[in-house]
Amino acid sequence: MGNVTSTPGRPEPPPPPPPLPASQPPPSAAEPLELPPPGQNFTCEICIEPIEIATQTFRTQNPRCRTHYFCNDCMIKYIKAKLEDSVPRIPCPALNCSEFLDPEEYWVLVGDPLFVRWCDGLCESAIMGMDRCYCPNVNCSSLIVNECGGTVKKATCPNCKRSFCFRCKIPWHSGFRCEETGELRDQNDRAFGVLAEQRKWKRCPRCHHFVELIAGCRIVKCSCGRLVQHGCDCGGRCQRIFNCLLYIVLGFNLLLFFLYFMCQY
Repeated sequence: MGNVTSTPGRPEPPPPPPPLPASQPPPSAAEPLELPPPGQNFTCEICIEPIEIATQTFRTQNPRCRTHYFCNDCMIKYIKAKLEDSVPRIPCPALNCSEFLDPEEYWVLVGDPLFVRWCDGLCESAIMGMDRCYCPNVNCSSLIVNECGGTVKKATCPNCKRSFCFRCKIPWHSGFRCEETGELRDQNDRAFGVLAEQRKWKRCPRCHHFVELIAGCRIVKCSCGRLVQHGCDCGGRCQRIFNCLLYIVLGFNLLLFFLYFMCQY
Protein backbone atom coordinates (compact mmCIF):
# COMPACT_ATOMS: atom_id res chain seq x y z
CA MET A 1 0.00 0.00 0.00
CA GLY A 2 1.06 3.58 -0.56
CA ASN A 3 1.75 6.21 2.03
CA VAL A 4 -1.17 7.69 3.89
CA THR A 5 -1.58 11.38 3.14
CA SER A 6 -4.48 12.14 5.48
CA THR A 7 -6.23 10.63 8.39
CA PRO A 8 -9.89 9.81 7.80
CA GLY A 9 -12.18 11.93 9.90
CA ARG A 10 -9.46 14.52 10.72
CA PRO A 11 -10.04 18.02 9.16
CA GLU A 12 -7.40 19.64 6.99
CA PRO A 13 -5.51 22.57 8.59
CA PRO A 14 -6.61 25.96 7.31
CA PRO A 15 -4.34 27.64 4.71
CA PRO A 16 -2.03 30.35 6.02
CA PRO A 17 -3.44 33.84 5.84
CA PRO A 18 -2.22 35.99 2.94
CA PRO A 19 0.58 38.47 3.78
CA LEU A 20 -0.47 41.92 4.70
CA PRO A 21 0.09 44.47 1.93
CA ALA A 22 3.13 46.64 2.42
CA SER A 23 2.45 50.25 3.24
CA GLN A 24 2.47 52.34 0.08
CA PRO A 25 4.35 55.64 0.09
CA PRO A 26 2.24 58.73 -0.39
CA PRO A 27 1.96 59.88 -4.01
CA SER A 28 4.62 62.35 -5.04
CA ALA A 29 3.87 65.83 -6.26
CA ALA A 30 4.76 64.82 -9.82
CA GLU A 31 1.96 62.20 -10.00
CA PRO A 32 -1.36 63.46 -11.33
CA LEU A 33 -4.36 63.57 -9.06
CA GLU A 34 -6.84 60.75 -9.42
CA LEU A 35 -9.86 61.92 -11.34
CA PRO A 36 -13.38 61.50 -10.04
CA PRO A 37 -15.15 58.41 -11.37
CA PRO A 38 -16.96 58.75 -14.71
CA GLY A 39 -20.46 60.11 -14.54
CA GLN A 40 -19.69 62.77 -11.95
CA ASN A 41 -19.28 66.49 -12.55
CA PHE A 42 -16.86 69.16 -11.42
CA THR A 43 -17.19 72.94 -11.39
CA CYS A 44 -14.93 74.98 -13.62
CA GLU A 45 -13.25 77.74 -11.60
CA ILE A 46 -13.47 80.19 -14.52
CA CYS A 47 -16.99 79.89 -15.90
CA ILE A 48 -18.46 78.34 -12.69
CA GLU A 49 -20.31 75.77 -14.77
CA PRO A 50 -20.65 72.05 -13.96
CA ILE A 51 -18.73 69.93 -16.46
CA GLU A 52 -19.41 66.25 -17.01
CA ILE A 53 -16.33 64.10 -16.68
CA ALA A 54 -17.60 61.47 -19.10
CA THR A 55 -16.48 63.59 -22.06
CA GLN A 56 -12.88 63.66 -23.29
CA THR A 57 -12.66 67.46 -23.08
CA PHE A 58 -13.76 67.67 -19.51
CA ARG A 59 -11.00 69.57 -17.78
CA THR A 60 -7.55 71.10 -17.78
CA GLN A 61 -5.62 70.62 -14.57
CA ASN A 62 -2.68 72.80 -13.66
CA PRO A 63 0.12 70.21 -13.05
CA ARG A 64 1.95 72.63 -10.75
CA CYS A 65 -0.67 73.33 -8.10
CA ARG A 66 -2.68 70.14 -8.90
CA THR A 67 -5.76 71.41 -7.09
CA HIS A 68 -7.64 73.44 -9.70
CA TYR A 69 -9.78 72.24 -12.58
CA PHE A 70 -10.89 74.25 -15.58
CA CYS A 71 -12.72 73.77 -18.85
CA ASN A 72 -10.57 73.34 -21.93
CA ASP A 73 -12.47 76.12 -23.69
CA CYS A 74 -12.02 78.47 -20.74
CA MET A 75 -8.30 77.79 -20.53
CA ILE A 76 -7.76 78.39 -24.25
CA LYS A 77 -9.64 81.69 -24.09
CA TYR A 78 -7.79 82.68 -20.92
CA ILE A 79 -4.32 82.00 -22.39
CA LYS A 80 -5.19 83.70 -25.67
CA ALA A 81 -6.46 86.80 -23.86
CA LYS A 82 -3.28 87.03 -21.79
CA LEU A 83 -1.08 86.77 -24.88
CA GLU A 84 -3.11 89.45 -26.66
CA ASP A 85 -2.47 91.70 -23.64
CA SER A 86 1.30 90.99 -23.98
CA VAL A 87 1.44 88.99 -20.74
CA PRO A 88 3.66 85.97 -21.51
CA ARG A 89 4.01 84.89 -17.85
CA ILE A 90 0.49 83.64 -17.38
CA PRO A 91 -0.59 83.00 -13.78
CA CYS A 92 -2.95 80.25 -12.77
CA PRO A 93 -6.51 81.60 -13.11
CA ALA A 94 -7.54 80.16 -9.76
CA LEU A 95 -8.15 82.59 -6.93
CA ASN A 96 -5.20 83.16 -4.55
CA CYS A 97 -2.89 80.88 -6.59
CA SER A 98 0.67 82.13 -7.15
CA GLU A 99 1.73 79.47 -9.67
CA PHE A 100 2.38 80.20 -13.35
CA LEU A 101 1.39 78.09 -16.33
CA ASP A 102 4.07 76.20 -18.26
CA PRO A 103 3.65 76.39 -22.08
CA GLU A 104 4.88 72.81 -22.59
CA GLU A 105 2.11 71.46 -20.36
CA TYR A 106 -0.55 73.14 -22.54
CA TRP A 107 1.04 72.62 -25.97
CA VAL A 108 -1.49 70.01 -27.11
CA LEU A 109 -4.40 72.04 -25.76
CA VAL A 110 -3.61 75.43 -27.33
CA GLY A 111 -2.06 74.20 -30.59
CA ASP A 112 1.17 75.09 -32.36
CA PRO A 113 0.46 78.75 -33.38
CA LEU A 114 -0.52 79.84 -29.87
CA PHE A 115 2.27 77.79 -28.32
CA VAL A 116 4.92 79.43 -30.54
CA ARG A 117 3.50 82.87 -29.76
CA TRP A 118 3.59 82.07 -26.05
CA CYS A 119 7.22 80.91 -26.15
CA ASP A 120 8.27 83.95 -28.21
CA GLY A 121 6.69 86.23 -25.63
CA LEU A 122 8.57 84.52 -22.81
CA CYS A 123 11.86 84.87 -24.71
CA GLU A 124 11.25 88.57 -25.34
CA SER A 125 10.38 89.21 -21.70
CA ALA A 126 13.58 87.44 -20.61
CA ILE A 127 15.74 89.83 -22.69
CA MET A 128 13.64 92.93 -22.14
CA GLY A 129 16.55 95.00 -20.82
CA MET A 130 19.01 93.95 -23.54
CA ASP A 131 19.79 95.64 -26.85
CA ARG A 132 17.84 93.73 -29.49
CA CYS A 133 16.17 94.04 -32.88
CA TYR A 134 14.45 91.94 -35.51
CA CYS A 135 16.02 90.90 -38.80
CA PRO A 136 14.76 93.33 -41.48
CA ASN A 137 14.47 90.49 -44.00
CA VAL A 138 10.73 90.03 -44.54
CA ASN A 139 11.23 86.28 -44.98
CA CYS A 140 13.14 85.92 -41.69
CA SER A 141 12.24 88.44 -38.93
CA SER A 142 14.35 86.57 -36.37
CA LEU A 143 15.00 88.16 -32.99
CA ILE A 144 18.67 89.17 -32.65
CA VAL A 145 20.21 90.17 -29.32
CA ASN A 146 23.40 92.12 -28.74
CA GLU A 147 24.79 89.74 -26.13
CA CYS A 148 28.32 91.18 -26.13
CA GLY A 149 27.23 94.75 -25.43
CA GLY A 150 28.88 97.83 -26.84
CA THR A 151 28.00 99.67 -30.02
CA VAL A 152 27.03 97.47 -32.95
CA LYS A 153 26.54 98.76 -36.47
CA LYS A 154 26.90 96.02 -39.06
CA ALA A 155 25.43 92.69 -38.03
CA THR A 156 24.67 89.39 -39.74
CA CYS A 157 21.49 87.47 -39.04
CA PRO A 158 22.38 83.94 -37.81
CA ASN A 159 19.24 82.58 -39.45
CA CYS A 160 19.18 83.99 -43.00
CA LYS A 161 22.88 85.04 -43.06
CA ARG A 162 22.07 88.50 -44.45
CA SER A 163 23.84 91.64 -43.28
CA PHE A 164 21.89 94.57 -41.87
CA CYS A 165 22.45 97.74 -39.86
CA PHE A 166 21.77 97.12 -36.19
CA ARG A 167 21.24 100.85 -35.57
CA CYS A 168 18.95 101.61 -38.53
CA LYS A 169 17.15 98.24 -38.44
CA ILE A 170 17.34 98.05 -42.26
CA PRO A 171 19.43 96.01 -44.74
CA TRP A 172 23.08 96.95 -44.72
CA HIS A 173 23.72 100.29 -46.45
CA SER A 174 27.19 99.73 -47.86
CA GLY A 175 29.31 102.88 -48.13
CA PHE A 176 26.69 105.14 -46.53
CA ARG A 177 26.28 106.42 -43.01
CA CYS A 178 23.17 105.82 -40.95
CA GLU A 179 22.15 109.49 -41.34
CA GLU A 180 22.19 109.11 -45.13
CA THR A 181 19.99 106.05 -45.40
CA GLY A 182 16.97 108.22 -46.14
CA GLU A 183 18.76 109.63 -49.19
CA LEU A 184 19.14 106.24 -50.90
CA ARG A 185 16.84 106.60 -53.87
CA ASP A 186 17.39 103.61 -56.15
CA GLN A 187 19.43 100.51 -56.78
CA ASN A 188 22.30 102.55 -58.25
CA ASP A 189 22.93 104.25 -54.90
CA ARG A 190 23.15 100.90 -53.15
CA ALA A 191 25.42 99.50 -55.88
CA PHE A 192 27.72 102.51 -55.52
CA GLY A 193 27.86 102.00 -51.77
CA VAL A 194 28.81 98.35 -52.21
CA LEU A 195 31.58 99.38 -54.64
CA ALA A 196 32.90 101.99 -52.20
CA GLU A 197 33.00 99.44 -49.42
CA GLN A 198 34.76 96.83 -51.56
CA ARG A 199 37.45 99.28 -52.71
CA LYS A 200 37.77 100.76 -49.21
CA TRP A 201 37.14 104.34 -50.22
CA LYS A 202 37.25 106.81 -47.35
CA ARG A 203 34.81 109.57 -46.55
CA CYS A 204 36.12 113.09 -46.10
CA PRO A 205 35.12 114.22 -42.57
CA ARG A 206 34.44 117.74 -43.88
CA CYS A 207 32.54 117.39 -47.18
CA HIS A 208 31.69 113.66 -46.86
CA HIS A 209 32.86 112.92 -50.39
CA PHE A 210 34.62 109.66 -51.17
CA VAL A 211 38.43 109.75 -51.47
CA GLU A 212 40.33 106.92 -53.17
CA LEU A 213 43.95 106.02 -52.49
CA ILE A 214 45.62 104.84 -55.70
CA ALA A 215 49.29 104.78 -54.65
CA GLY A 216 51.81 106.59 -52.51
CA CYS A 217 51.27 108.19 -49.13
CA ARG A 218 48.28 107.08 -47.09
CA ILE A 219 47.38 110.68 -46.33
CA VAL A 220 45.30 112.02 -49.23
CA LYS A 221 44.17 115.60 -49.68
CA CYS A 222 40.47 115.96 -50.52
CA SER A 223 39.21 118.47 -53.07
CA CYS A 224 37.93 120.58 -50.18
CA GLY A 225 41.46 120.81 -48.73
CA ARG A 226 40.96 118.41 -45.84
CA LEU A 227 43.55 115.69 -45.21
CA VAL A 228 42.12 112.15 -45.18
CA GLN A 229 44.19 109.22 -43.93
CA HIS A 230 43.45 105.80 -45.39
CA GLY A 231 43.48 102.82 -43.10
CA CYS A 232 42.30 104.92 -40.14
CA ASP A 233 38.79 105.82 -38.97
CA CYS A 234 39.87 108.76 -36.82
CA GLY A 235 38.55 111.32 -39.27
CA GLY A 236 41.93 113.09 -39.61
CA ARG A 237 42.56 113.49 -35.88
CA CYS A 238 45.79 111.52 -36.04
CA GLN A 239 47.08 113.83 -38.78
CA ARG A 240 46.32 116.86 -36.62
CA ILE A 241 48.09 115.27 -33.69
CA PHE A 242 51.10 114.56 -35.92
CA ASN A 243 51.14 118.18 -37.07
CA CYS A 244 51.00 119.41 -33.49
CA LEU A 245 53.88 117.16 -32.45
CA LEU A 246 55.86 118.30 -35.49
CA TYR A 247 55.34 121.93 -34.56
CA ILE A 248 56.38 121.23 -30.96
CA VAL A 249 59.59 119.51 -32.07
CA LEU A 250 60.40 122.31 -34.53
CA GLY A 251 59.71 124.93 -31.87
CA PHE A 252 61.91 123.14 -29.37
CA ASN A 253 64.76 122.93 -31.91
CA LEU A 254 64.43 126.62 -32.68
CA LEU A 255 64.55 127.38 -28.98
CA LEU A 256 67.75 125.35 -28.55
CA PHE A 257 69.30 127.05 -31.56
CA PHE A 258 68.38 130.47 -30.16
CA LEU A 259 69.89 129.64 -26.75
CA TYR A 260 73.05 128.30 -28.34
CA PHE A 261 73.34 131.41 -30.47
CA MET A 262 72.92 133.65 -27.43
CA CYS A 263 75.56 131.78 -25.45
CA GLN A 264 78.13 132.46 -28.15
CA TYR A 265 77.92 136.16 -27.38
